[in-house]
Amino acid sequence: MAHRILSLVTLLLAVPLLAGASDDGLLAVDSSWNSLRLSADVEKLEAILADDWMLTHSDGRVQSKAEYLGELRTRSRTNQEITNEDVKVRKYGDTAVVTGTSVQSGVSDGKPWSGKFRFTRVWIRLDGDWTMVASHSSRVEPKS
Repeated sequence: MAHRILSLVTLLLAVPLLAGASDDGLLAVDSSWNSLRLSADVEKLEAILADDWMLTHSDGRVQSKAEYLGELRTRSRTNQEITNEDVKVRKYGDTAVVTGTSVQSGVSDGKPWSGKFRFTRVWIRLDGDWTMVASHSSRVEPKS
């Protein structure tokens, strides 16, 4: 009997955690961020980025939505590989923070680049759809 009560209490305590863990499309749209960049699908990227979206690069440069999408549109920036690891999602109502690490490579202005980065992306839910408002990355230096 005590085992049943303990099981019931454990289940009841877990219900709020399970309710908060529902994905409601965020992981899919966050994953699409990478695939859309790889294919340089500017039209679909425009749809998931807020008009005032800002990107902070690992070197400290900041780009607006128009600047970043312009690079993809003209192919002055191409992404060749993007692989995420350790992705974690924290939700706060209609706001979510997605963090993890990413291995990436590409070419910007004719110069190849690659590396491992930590990223933070901030999403808000507007009219039922997830929209990214900010993205930040920091380079992870290789261990010596």
